[in-house]
Amino acid sequence: MASNAFAGLLNSSADRHSLLDHAQGIVAGSMLAVLGVTLLSGAGLLAGGTAGLAFLAHYATGFSFGLCFFVVNLPFYYLAFRRLGLAFTIKTFAAIALTSVMSEFVSGFISMAHVDPIAGALFGGLVIGAGMLALFRHRASLGGIGLLALYIEDRFGWRAGFVQLGFDGIILALSFFVASPFIIACSVLGAIVLNLTIAINHRKDRYIAM
Repeated sequence: MASNAFAGLLNSSADRHSLLDHAQGIVAGSMLAVLGVTLLSGAGLLAGGTAGLAFLAHYATGFSFGLCFFVVNLPFYYLAFRRLGLAFTIKTFAAIALTSVMSEFVSGFISMAHVDPIAGALFGGLVIGAGMLALFRHRASLGGIGLLALYIEDRFGWRAGFVQLGFDGIILALSFFVASPFIIACSVLGAIVLNLTIAINHRKDRYIAM
């Protein structure tokens, strides 16, 4: 009986992910997000969403990005729990915790000696977008604005990528206090790439697995 229950957690189907599916999706999505953040950081760029708020806090205070990212997301767990359920909240917490922890240690394994700001925006935005797509497909997110965008998509049918792009514009406007116009322009390019990647590729009616 116990072996059958354990096998059920590992067996996936066309319309339902297994526990193992969710675990690898959350780990892979978090790793991609960390790699994208490393590219942005190596180019001195900022990001949108709660990652952007964390970058602002990091540049303004000197605290590590991982710590700022974890703290900035704390107020949004209530929204996740009330609107999107306990399972979504737990998986999102795991993704944020993994991203925060890996961000602390990735510099010891990956060194970016030089990242051109335009290349960093293009590749960093694309990689973070791919990571967020992986998380979305396993009913998780990187918290904050992503949670709010998913809720608005569920509630009103507006594309999550376009909703997040609007919030990102506001956050990046605040970046004029800590960055040059060129860096902000490249950061906007990265945000556009990230959110177009999500908007074009994320549609609930094209991906039915839970």
